[in-house]
Amino acid sequence: MSSAKTKARQCAVQALYQWQMTGTDLSTIERQFAEDQRLKNAQKSYFTDLFHGVPKELDKIDFAMKDFVDREVNDIDPVERAILRIGVYELMKKLETPYRVIINEGVELAKCFGADGSHRYVNGVLDKVAQIQRKLEIEAKLKKNQGK
Repeated sequence: MSSAKTKARQCAVQALYQWQMTGTDLSTIERQFAEDQRLKNAQKSYFTDLFHGVPKELDKIDFAMKDFVDREVNDIDPVERAILRIGVYELMKKLETPYRVIINEGVELAKCFGADGSHRYVNGVLDKVAQIQRKLEIEAKLKKNQGK
């Protein structure tokens, strides 16, 4: 049984994929998801935050990952691109969520929706982005572990 937040991420991946592929207005896609009951059991506020936040911060998100991907961001498989964009957005904006949780959620999304092996690519990119975006959190964790 997945959590309401995990379900929100799953819906956000599907909605962002649809947006990337069709360019359809965000509110139209969001309305379709609500009407189709796809947001049932999802934390709707988190879905809305991700789904509207990623396009709003798209330039910053793509810039944050461009040095860690092996091709232009727009050339990344659209499913992986949606997953990576959500993960990078969360690393940048959801500081209350531990970076390891965000990376793990991205890996699980890639296993669920991505091509075979895409979870390794997602893991590698998000880990590298986390080293920059969550530098202080990672250093604090290392210090804490060294003190044990």
